[in-house]
Parts: sequence; structure tokens; C-alpha cells
Amino acid sequence: MTLAEGTFTGKVIVITGAASGMGAACARLFTELGGTVAIIDIDEERANQVATEIAADDPIIGDIADSNFCVQAIDAITERYQRLNVLVNAAGTIHRADALGTSDDDWRRVMGVNIDGMFYLSRAAVAYMSEQGQGTIINFGSIWGGVASTGSTAYCVSKGAVHQLTRAMALDHVHQGIRINAVAPGEVRTPMLSSQRASPPSEADLQALADATIPMKRLAEPREIANVVAFLASDDASYMTGEIVHVDAGYTAR
Repeated sequence: MTLAEGTFTGKVIVITGAASGMGAACARLFTELGGTVAIIDIDEERANQVATEIAADDPIIGDIADSNFCVQAIDAITERYQRLNVLVNAAGTIHRADALGTSDDDWRRVMGVNIDGMFYLSRAAVAYMSEQGQGTIINFGSIWGGVASTGSTAYCVSKGAVHQLTRAMALDHVHQGIRINAVAPGEVRTPMLSSQRASPPSEADLQALADATIPMKRLAEPREIANVVAFLASDDASYMTGEIVHVDAGYTAR
């Protein structure tokens, strides 16, 4: 399904992690569809680059693992625009290690970004959306939130928590006119895919990964995930809440 131009005209879409990867793809797509995009990210340089590209206002820069920052960010956005229609929780990080290779600091950082920050922002957004009587939140889960992988213990656990946060908050707030869903991407061509590896994978390495693990035999492009996020945020998904939508080329179908 292709959404029409102007689908999000007059709506404010807050996107975390919009400085790169799938978050940046979401920022571009929502802008193309007429939305007013507000960026939250920790990477000031790249966030400013994306904001300039899509003609958005200055990003809000900070660490979403900080509860106070999250409240202040949502307050600043709602004061600036006087509304908040969509929150896209795309920010994420990974630590590639088993339990023995995961320090307390490593564990807390992954949890702080991937689940704590998502909770803090969603809580602040829901407080505002409930007064509006409507709103939509889309969380970024992962295939690793439902099935496990070796060598990424903290990441897998954090994404499982994202899926349960999505379901629990969806049930709690559906009566306030708020829909909350999650996308669960598979392997996507983003900077995270190559991060924290002994050496950056070549195109041949990535293709070998796709051939060995993905039924479609290719990686997803960030835009393909953004398309699903935009659908979930649109009125076309008006009967969907509490859903974990896998976008994984058939990976978890096995």
C-alpha cells in the first residue's frame, strides 16, 4: 500500500534516532508525506544534517537514557508545535557479546537506550496524547525480540522487552484513543549492521549473510522499514494496536 501525498499534513511526528539508518529513512518519508518532523538524537552533527535535508527545525540533542531529558524533549516539542500526533521510537544501540563479554556498563547502556528511553519518551508522549484524545506510537523492536541470536545477549533481551512494552502500553491506553504498535525488522542495511565487528563486513560478506539466513536472499533497505512505520502511523492502520509487525523477508516464518 502506498500512502498518498499529504497523508500526514498538519501532524507532528517525533522521531528518535533520526540521524541515521531507519530513523533517518522515517524522517525523510514522513516529510515527503506532508508531516512536520521533530528529531531527537544524541549525534548532533548527523542530526543537523538530516534536519537540514528535510527542512526540519533544529533537532533536540541529548541522551534518551536520561528520564529528565525525555520529559524535557517532549515538553519542548509540544510547546513548539502545540500538538503531538506520532512518536517513532527508532533509537537503538547494540553490544555484540555473550553474557560473559557484557559488563555492567555494557548491559545498562543497551537497556538504557533500547528500552528505558523508549519507556520514558512513550510515557511522556502518552500523557500529552491522552489530553488530545488521540495519538500513535511506533516502537522499533527486532526479529531478535522474538527469537534469539548468539553473541548479542543484551540486545536480544532489550528487544524482547520492547515487544512486551508495546503490548502492555497498547492495552493500557487504547481507551484514550492511542494506538501503539511495533515493527520488528530483520537484517537491514544500516550502520548498526556493521558496528562493533572486528572488521567492517564487505558487500560479499553481507551477501553471504543474506544467502545463508534470509529467504529473500537480500538485506532490507531502510526505506522498506520506514514504509511499514508510516502505514502503522496512518489512519489506514486504525484497527491495529498492540501488534508486532515483522518486516524480515520471511526470516521468522521458519
